[in-house]
Amino acid sequence: MSTVAVVILNWNGEAYLRRFLPGVVRNTPSWAEVIVADNGSTDGSVELLRSDFQSVRVIRLDRNYGFAEGYNRALAAVDADYCVLLNSDVETPEGWLEPLVARLDADLSVAAVAPKLLSLAQRDMFEYAGASGGFIDYLGYPFCRGRILKHLERDHGQYDDCRRVFWASGAAMCCRRSVFMELGGFATEFFAHMEEIDLCWRMQIAGHAVEVEPRSRVYHLGGGTLAADSPNKIFYNHRNNLAMLYRCATSGQRIVVAVLRPLLDAAAALSYLAGGHARAAWAVCRAYADFIRWHGRLASERRRIRNSAVRPGTIDTIYRGSIVVRYVTGKREFEKMM
Repeated sequence: MSTVAVVILNWNGEAYLRRFLPGVVRNTPSWAEVIVADNGSTDGSVELLRSDFQSVRVIRLDRNYGFAEGYNRALAAVDADYCVLLNSDVETPEGWLEPLVARLDADLSVAAVAPKLLSLAQRDMFEYAGASGGFIDYLGYPFCRGRILKHLERDHGQYDDCRRVFWASGAAMCCRRSVFMELGGFATEFFAHMEEIDLCWRMQIAGHAVEVEPRSRVYHLGGGTLAADSPNKIFYNHRNNLAMLYRCATSGQRIVVAVLRPLLDAAAALSYLAGGHARAAWAVCRAYADFIRWHGRLASERRRIRNSAVRPGTIDTIYRGSIVVRYVTGKREFEKMM
């Protein structure tokens, strides 16, 4: 049997651990290890784990390394065939883990598999962070089966088939540890946001597949670290998205992105300004400043990724159209796009 570790990265999440960790421990089979990697918390997280969750292994990191490097360090300290990356604000019902492990056992070409991600607050609605599998359009905008930009669909079984997707959400993702480590894990400079999409893109360039297995479902609270309208979140999302595209996209896609994305991002910044959100507009500008400053390093990383590519062409799970165009024209459901 494959060895499995469920790894929860925690930073000052004592309240979430109290609320969600008992269910994770209860509903995770005995053949899987539950691990909490603590990212330098200053609240009572570690003391709680020691007193109330003695069956849970604790990996203590000396400071907050962010989501990306925090998980890189945690998985480097784990000895398991498969690692489940699980947010601390995720509810895991009985039977949540077995379908994910079975999918990786059944197909060696699959490097990562995601469960169906539903909203904890509205349990019949898809959750923003991953819904029933993630995709990306040609300009780099992520979307999901069940979520187009900010429009969320109600789950009535329409996306219950196991299939190839472009990305699995970092809120709940089961991956082969060997592939994660071989690819260098998450891009540490991202700190947080988009790192799982970047990793899944590199997995596919390296010849692996990413899937969703909706027989597994979990419920995500979401927004526990940064609110959707947080200037920091806007900054990380814009900067890391641009860096990911530069690192991973084909030359043809990069040309299209270089022409159209600055126009769309400028429009987004102006929209923030018009709405009285000057800090959000400035976050977009800061994202471009960082991206330009990173140019040399990104070029080197791009060459490394492309030189080792098994699939050097455009990945077939990239949507060739524009999600923004679909959204503004009222086409806000996944339907049969792909």
